[in-house]
Amino acid sequence: MKKNAVVKSLNRKMEKIKNAAGNAATKQKEKKVGLLGSISGATSVLGSWQVCHNICLGIIAVLGVLGIAVTGMPLLFLTKIAVPAWIVAASLLLITFILYYRKKCFSKNLLLFNSGLVTAGIPFPTFTAFQPALWAIGGLLSALGIILYLKERLKKENI
Repeated sequence: MKKNAVVKSLNRKMEKIKNAAGNAATKQKEKKVGLLGSISGATSVLGSWQVCHNICLGIIAVLGVLGIAVTGMPLLFLTKIAVPAWIVAASLLLITFILYYRKKCFSKNLLLFNSGLVTAGIPFPTFTAFQPALWAIGGLLSALGIILYLKERLKKENI
């Protein structure tokens, strides 16, 4: 009888040790997931430069609709930060690709779309001769990202 009680006591202690180890592993996984969530949130600024560009284009369009002719380039001051902004965008896109291939935590269609925008927006004077080709390649990549997204979306809605 004593042996059975000792064995049961040891089994309970072993179960507690296993549970404690399992809880520690679960906490480690939760920390990793939380860290990845933070990284994902931090990389959400990837699209911010696109938003800025669209706002500027929207301002010019609204002024045109209101009959205000915009001569020259009223937003010329933004060209001074084009190269640093593009470098930041390209760097963040590279980080996003690395995270995508390691964790698959981003939409491939969004990556394709953003890659097209970054390609089309290369601001370096060295590439001026290739600018139309870069616009075409970037536009095709972005269009492909949109088309694949819409195709995926329509497929989900039909099911």
